[in-house]
Amino acid sequence: MKVLFATSELAPWVKTGGLGDVAAALPPALRQTGADVRVLVPFYPALRQAFPDAAPWAAVPPLGGRLGGALLRSARTPDGTPLLLLEHNDHYDRPGNPYLGADNRDWPDNRLRFGLLSRVAAWLGSEACPGDWRCDLIHCNDWQTGLAPAYLRYLDELPGSAARAKSLITIHNLAFQGLFGADALPELGLPPESWALDGVEYHGYLSFLKAGLQHADAITTVSPSYAREIQTPAEGMGLDGLLRHRGERLTGILNGIDTELWNPATDACLHGHYDVLRLPQKVRNKSELRRELGLRPAEDRPLLGVVSRLTEQKGLDLLARTAEEILALPAQLVVLGHGDRALEQHFRNLALSHPQQVAVHIGFNEVLAHRIEAGIDLFLMPSRFEPCGLNQMYSQRYGTPPLVRATGGLADTVVDCTPATLAAGRASGFVFQAAEASAFLDCVRRAVAAWHDRRLWRQLQINGMTRDWSWQAPARAYHTLYQQLIGTL
Repeated sequence: MKVLFATSELAPWVKTGGLGDVAAALPPALRQTGADVRVLVPFYPALRQAFPDAAPWAAVPPLGGRLGGALLRSARTPDGTPLLLLEHNDHYDRPGNPYLGADNRDWPDNRLRFGLLSRVAAWLGSEACPGDWRCDLIHCNDWQTGLAPAYLRYLDELPGSAARAKSLITIHNLAFQGLFGADALPELGLPPESWALDGVEYHGYLSFLKAGLQHADAITTVSPSYAREIQTPAEGMGLDGLLRHRGERLTGILNGIDTELWNPATDACLHGHYDVLRLPQKVRNKSELRRELGLRPAEDRPLLGVVSRLTEQKGLDLLARTAEEILALPAQLVVLGHGDRALEQHFRNLALSHPQQVAVHIGFNEVLAHRIEAGIDLFLMPSRFEPCGLNQMYSQRYGTPPLVRATGGLADTVVDCTPATLAAGRASGFVFQAAEASAFLDCVRRAVAAWHDRRLWRQLQINGMTRDWSWQAPARAYHTLYQQLIGTL
């Protein structure tokens, strides 16, 4: 079974969110199930630097509209996963963020950059593909590869189901839909008949994501709860009607995490290693994190932490509005992230006014992210919506109970601490319902009170650390879905 995993990100080289992590971890896990998986990704500067000897694999001819020719190069990641690197210097040889320019605005030619990525994915699943490797299935991810199923559906060179690969699209975040003007249709080489309600048109725009949801043979999301939520008007981002219409094709498969990279027993970023049998050694990471960030040693109060984009979607405005009351519990706070300028400034000011209680690092630092997960007592993740989330899983693996809102993957992965869940050995964190400051603050107070009960807290840590957070179960679920799509099951 030949599977093309088409993605616009690939950690650790190109990553803006969870997609990069999934693209790095799921394909090797799928290969362990027996699937022949290759990852298609643009040949960004970071990948050029990482794979300077990537060999030419196939010349891509002009593919219609303004989609000119390109070159596919092949390489392998350190874990052996085959890469197909899409080289087009005008489109991908740019510094920084894969989607945004230095002015923090979308690159003006994103429709062509990711139209080409989608079109090449479809080409690799067609009879036009050269060589001895043509995929049986294209696994698309988010809007950046969402046009691939539409290309498979519309282009004359791919007649009939026998001449094309099956397609699956995974929604990592429905909020980003890849919307462009109607003039993009001929530029992308799509036929006029595709501009229709049951095609790529969406309220007068061309939507990459809607095209994928309309035409893919299967749709997945990154958690079962998110699969249900996005079929409602409240969470469907305007696409709930289409998702309900295609509900029988929609499946929620919970993400895993890279349990080798995120392992407190071996993590090279940490000041001290530990595991479920050596939990007392976790405290060294807390002491060193406080020292590193200039926080006062204070064994009578918990250290709370955030590693996140600083946005309202992530619920960080709830933390901003309640921070003074949380510090007065008493507690300390560490914040790592960037995003909304007003939130960034709010947390900077908080650190200035409470220099020994609050540490704030605006930006991203991978080493510090690992140290925060290991060094804090409680991880805060009060998202308004969260398709899956990874940090709440990292936290539990590191013996750091998370505090989350009951939404999406957070609801699927964190079991609220109650007398019943403690007695059943299932409690692993703290969960609140309403996206309101008062509900968040009440939950923080409940968690801090629990932290003072050392026996209870140790049980929470053990429950989270002993769960299987690996990609093995998700990979098996995807493999079964692949088999169903291509008719081998």
